Amino acid sequence: MTDFIYLASQSPRRKQLLEQWGVRCELLLADAEEDAEALEVVLPGEMPSAYVQRVTNLKLAASLARLRRRGLPLAPVLCADTTVALGRRILGKPEDAAEARAMLGDLAGHTHRVLTAVAVGKPVKRGKARQWAAMSVSKVRFETLTTAQIRRYVESGEPMGKAGAYAIQGKAALWASQITGSYSGIMGLPAFETAQVLGAAGVHLV
Repeated sequence: MTDFIYLASQSPRRKQLLEQWGVRCELLLADAEEDAEALEVVLPGEMPSAYVQRVTNLKLAASLARLRRRGLPLAPVLCADTTVALGRRILGKPEDAAEARAMLGDLAGHTHRVLTAVAVGKPVKRGKARQWAAMSVSKVRFETLTTAQIRRYVESGEPMGKAGAYAIQGKAALWASQITGSYSGIMGLPAFETAQVLGAAGVHLV
């Protein structure tokens, strides 16, 4: 059993959730020469579930290689990726305010899915690692939004850097008339699935 894990994510929400669950974590972020954004490129015709799992696996492979390259103490490495899907369409992080407004306009008045994949790699000898993965799928319904509501929200800056251009733990919660599934998964790290993969790696939350 280990007393800490590496979190390979820049998301402050994921770190906060792990700490809330009593998991001590150290950040394992990409080096300057790594092109982390390239891992999130959507392949032609790729379905949301396949996409989020593929990206998470790529992140884990890159993180395990980073751990070995830096010669850090061995401990489980956790990676996750979240995407918003409207039908088969993948809504990633908006590149600018105009794209954020467009995404929110498309989500308004509809039910969409939030998929979060989580994976843990536990390094073993000779550069190998055991791996476990899981995925959470939740549904969120936004009620109809006015152009002014969307504009004010985007001007707040909250949508930037968020899949689907919103943060459920922020003001966007005021628009969510119905949520099914994992609330923490919508935030970016599903509690149940995370506990399962960490437990398999020897990190028990309870």
